[in-house]
Amino acid sequence: MTRISAAFAAARSQGRAALVTFVTAGDPTPAATNAVLDALVEGGADVIELGMPFTDPMADGPAIQAANLRSLGAGTRTADVLAIVRAFRAKHAHVPLVLMGYANTMTRPDPARFAAMAAEAGADGIICVDIPPEEADTLAPLAAQGVDVIRLATPTTDARRLPAVLNGASGFVYYVSVAGITGLQQAAQASIDTAVAQLKAATDLPIVVGFGVRTPEQAAAIGRVADGVVVGSAIVDLVGQHGAAAPKPVRTYIQSLSAALAAAPKEVA
Repeated sequence: MTRISAAFAAARSQGRAALVTFVTAGDPTPAATNAVLDALVEGGADVIELGMPFTDPMADGPAIQAANLRSLGAGTRTADVLAIVRAFRAKHAHVPLVLMGYANTMTRPDPARFAAMAAEAGADGIICVDIPPEEADTLAPLAAQGVDVIRLATPTTDARRLPAVLNGASGFVYYVSVAGITGLQQAAQASIDTAVAQLKAATDLPIVVGFGVRTPEQAAAIGRVADGVVVGSAIVDLVGQHGAAAPKPVRTYIQSLSAALAAAPKEVA
């Protein structure tokens, strides 16, 4: 059993959805990121997504765009991101860590080299926002290294396209609940309920829902139907506001989300 599958199994055994959190590597500095990651674990995060800073994060809203600029301004490079992963894995042997980013950060200098480095550092999966299923062979070296290739489904993913999205997917399926960028809006709960039901009918992989989730109440509502809830921009905002002092408010915020998920009864399928 992989760390990712074990995390979802543990949450399921407790009758709750998994809490999936996101922060940008190197924000505000590479050294500070380690303390923020510790705070996420201490607060109750089940899975952590670590954003690889990029100059053109097209799927991200203002909060994560700003985090990318802060990180790049601090000099963060791929080697620094992998060093963060390595340090995290040394401290947190069982918590899944997923690298999230764009093709330029994962395919240069070449996919095979990146795959080997990511696996060696201890990454459990990757989410590559801008490589479509039709170009999935680009990421094949990651799967060959045992790194899960996590796919994105969206409100515009219809029944005809869904099999292509799911073909070769592993780890979990990330449902992007809005046709837009991160952090600025949240989909109506009814549309999330419908989408999760459709995805569950098509795959046995865990379904996680993200984009626009900020409050414990929102997380709890989604957690009643989904296998996981992703919170990103709200955490990134805290890092932006507090800088090197972010770990304490981040931990407190994550604790509130974790408690809300634990108290939200799962709907029986």
